[in-house]
Amino acid sequence: MTEEIQGTSARVAAAHPLRWRILGFLGVAQLMLILDVTVVAIALPHIETDLGLSRQAVTWTVSAYTLAFGGLMLLGGRTADLIGAKRVVLAGLLVFTAASLTTGLAGSAEVLLGGRVAQGVGAAMLSPSALSLVVSMFDGDERNKALGVWSALGGGGAALGVLLGGLLTAGPGWPWVFFVNVPIGLAIFVALAWMLPRQPAVTPRPRLDVLGAALVTASSSVLIYAVDRAGDHGWFTAASGGFVLVAVVGYLAFAVRQRTAASPMMDVVLLVRRPVATGTFLIAMATALMVAVFFLGTFYFQHGRDYGALLTGLLFLPVAGATMLGADLTGRVIAKAGARRMGVAGLLTAAVGMAVPALSMHPGTVVAGIAIAGAGTGAVFVVASATALGQVAPHEAGIASGIVSTFHEFGASIGAAVISSVAAASIVGDTLSGFTDGFVLASAAAAAAALVAAVLTPGRTDAT
Repeated sequence: MTEEIQGTSARVAAAHPLRWRILGFLGVAQLMLILDVTVVAIALPHIETDLGLSRQAVTWTVSAYTLAFGGLMLLGGRTADLIGAKRVVLAGLLVFTAASLTTGLAGSAEVLLGGRVAQGVGAAMLSPSALSLVVSMFDGDERNKALGVWSALGGGGAALGVLLGGLLTAGPGWPWVFFVNVPIGLAIFVALAWMLPRQPAVTPRPRLDVLGAALVTASSSVLIYAVDRAGDHGWFTAASGGFVLVAVVGYLAFAVRQRTAASPMMDVVLLVRRPVATGTFLIAMATALMVAVFFLGTFYFQHGRDYGALLTGLLFLPVAGATMLGADLTGRVIAKAGARRMGVAGLLTAAVGMAVPALSMHPGTVVAGIAIAGAGTGAVFVVASATALGQVAPHEAGIASGIVSTFHEFGASIGAAVISSVAAASIVGDTLSGFTDGFVLASAAAAAAALVAAVLTPGRTDAT
């Protein structure tokens, strides 16, 4: 029965004449969400000065967005399954756009942080529902190619954010890192409202499991906060352990709730299916490595070499291009080459790229190395999405996309926290040893992940 539903969905999707154009608009929307992490990071010193932010407020300018984004992702995906992805995409766009305008107009820390939380809420609605639409509109080899485009835009977004942040901050000023989202968001809203077909919910509309949604949202937020906090306060402190324990207990309570709820938020068995479990591992690793590339590269150029934000952004153009190229090529060949082969190749490429700067901390070498690593991580993004989402039924597309997107945020938090801890000596001092240690650790992690991927990633004949 599931196969019949998938086949019908594929035939409908294939008949849609605007699916590639819709993919372009959805990809730009996702790019906007990813940009809003790194573009803000470059502008933070100027925001801090203009608004007189405390150190805690500076940190929360980034964390407030990522916490709301990551914590609400599963809820956003489930909502897309219940009421239709089109509605959630459009609502998320409006929330994100309005929040961006509010944040750009902020004259105080309170308004700034409130706007960032609202941006995260809009992003959590938009990202999984948009990915759900991609999964639903494409099938087979076309789906792999579409995920390649999606991953290319998302993977290159972090690097492009560095350049855009430098241009806007040095030009019209830091409010424009938020204002730029407004015309783009409105244009995408109008285009998608016109192009997306009316999409009734695939399943009957049971009531949302409010308790389950609260448990998983709170647990995800606490875990992301625990990882972020550990980067500054230590991994083995009582507070860090306590937050992780609270998150684990919350997840266990969520799992119990899903077995007893009349209308469960998700089938927890979905998490242990081999393709989904492997895909979430790969997306977390790819994101952690991408964040390591961004973090180590930008801090090396700005702190180690005293380069300005604009020059740093320009140096990241090859990284953005390589990431997009790696993702696009993988989307085109993954059906023939196989997910396992491409996943291992991507992780090994990332490992080699990270090793290059570790051997020679020269600006040219660093750019070359992180560009190679970017190409590898771009490939892994596609493999992760294709593996996790390639076999999901239409009625599971939203929640499965929410799972993938949630682990994307987990990976970002873990990557930032670990790398910032390892590279701390170089960030606060005048030595390059911390950056070298960070590249060594990232290279080793990518190589180890390649071994895991070789064992876990399903082959062409493995379905579960």
